[in-house]
Amino acid sequence: MEPQPMSLSSVMTTALGGMRAQQSRMASIAETVAGGLAQTSKPVAAQPLMTQAETSLESQLLDLKQAETGFKANAVVFETGADLWDVLMTVMEPE
Repeated sequence: MEPQPMSLSSVMTTALGGMRAQQSRMASIAETVAGGLAQTSKPVAAQPLMTQAETSLESQLLDLKQAETGFKANAVVFETGADLWDVLMTVMEPE
C-alpha cells in the first residue's frame, strides 16, 4: 500500500500540535524546577561533588533545550506551510 500524500493544512496542523506539545513540556519542566530546587539541596553519596538538585537541574536544562529545539523545528515547518499557503492563494486569485 502506498503512503497517502499529506495536505498542506494537515502538515500545518501537525506542526501546530508539535509546538503545543513542546510548550506543554517546557511548562512541566518549569514547574518541576521550581518545586524541586527547594526540596533537595544535600549531596547524594554516589555523587559527592554534585548535589541531587544540581544533577536534576542539569537533566531538566537538557530537557528544556530539547523542547526548545523541537518547538523551533515545528515553528519552521508551520511558517513554511504559511508561506506556501500565501503563494497558493496568490496563484489562485482571479484576475
